[in-house]
Amino acid sequence: MFTGIIEELGEVSAIAVTDSGARITVSAPLVTSDASEGDSISVNGVCLTALDIGDGRFSADVSGETLRRSTLGGLAEGSKVNLERAVTPSTRLGGHFVQGHVDGTGTFLGADAEGDFWTVTVGFPEELSRYFVYKGSVAVEGISLTIAKLDEESFDIAVIPKTWELTNLSSLKKGDPVNLEADVIAKYVERLVGQK
Repeated sequence: MFTGIIEELGEVSAIAVTDSGARITVSAPLVTSDASEGDSISVNGVCLTALDIGDGRFSADVSGETLRRSTLGGLAEGSKVNLERAVTPSTRLGGHFVQGHVDGTGTFLGADAEGDFWTVTVGFPEELSRYFVYKGSVAVEGISLTIAKLDEESFDIAVIPKTWELTNLSSLKKGDPVNLEADVIAKYVERLVGQK
């Protein structure tokens, strides 16, 4: 479980593709400073299991399913990635409950500067539209954000200067895919009331 408050902007230092998935290695001195083998680390909003931790790096095995469902399949050496360690019982919950289970990918449609702040527009697939509400929570690239405007196929999010500086949002180009995770509460409510 994560909060969506990004701790570090890491960099992919190696990718080894296999027949059924991939192993990625990420340079991340902060999140590895107290990490242990088997800890969960969110990488662009995807919960991965840290392996081979050392020298300010960690590796993680990524299944074919995760490569297909998320943007991790498009990573390359040098890619910047948003990183967050899993919450502990004493962690402040500054964002919202983020599981690291990506529901699908959306599209970065653009960002408009408003002084030091940014309004980011993200397009989403139709099958995820029912989970988004005005002023509701959404995780984009693992970042806990609030929907400031909602249309049929896109939403706007207001981004503060610190988030713009600390995450990979500032390096995205129009048309880039982004990982989306809907608020888990919306998914449970849907299941409980029996909607499809």
